Amino acid sequence: MSIQWAAECAAVIPCFNESRAIGELVQRVRQHLTEVIVVDDGSTDRTAEVAKNAGAIVLRHAKRRGKGAALQTAWRHAHESGFSWALNLDGDGQHDASDIPFFLQSAESTGAPLMIGNRMERPGEMPLIRRLVNRWMSRRLSRIAGRFLPDSQCGFRLMNLRAWSGLSISSSHFEIESEVLLAFTLASHRVEFVPVRTIYRREQSKINPVQDTIRWLCWWRKACRLQGKRGVPVGNLGQPVPIASPADVTR
Repeated sequence: MSIQWAAECAAVIPCFNESRAIGELVQRVRQHLTEVIVVDDGSTDRTAEVAKNAGAIVLRHAKRRGKGAALQTAWRHAHESGFSWALNLDGDGQHDASDIPFFLQSAESTGAPLMIGNRMERPGEMPLIRRLVNRWMSRRLSRIAGRFLPDSQCGFRLMNLRAWSGLSISSSHFEIESEVLLAFTLASHRVEFVPVRTIYRREQSKINPVQDTIRWLCWWRKACRLQGKRGVPVGNLGQPVPIASPADVTR
């Protein structure tokens, strides 16, 4: 399978107060993909300005709505713009853009609609608490998915937008990674993992360890309960997160 990536794939980057990292990240990503969509999720710094100056298409939420909501806005925009694929990266510069070709090669060689970065082949690079939490969550997702998922929380992903559009995704915060992975798996879509390097800097994580853990556990309980009901895919965990209206998203 040969894919014209420049025409068919847009890079997608959700951001909240990432003015220090976003400019360089956009420039590095554009060495591999022409279209970069940055969703500024209510930042109070110069994220939108820096991203635009670096060559990105910038969509902006007037108020902070969460990583999941920002991703959904970007995916909808890419899909409606005619792109077939979205390459997702975090806006803090944690993902190495030089790994992008490995995702593209994996998609072409396997035909899988979802490729996920796997940091666990070199877990020593991860802070200990993140490593432990990732393994704990990945074990539980593997159990319900019925297959081994080595790194369920990595936000560095390549996703087919046609496959995504057939799922009902409801998360608006950091649990989005778990929900998308499980929704693809339980819809019998092939999922592949791509070894990646992650760059950990001293910047404070945007994850709230208490609030976001509670959100994930609430999502997890719904996933387990609905999976127990025959014929109900895990993606249907509630109403899909509202895509921001034109009044809420600016360019």
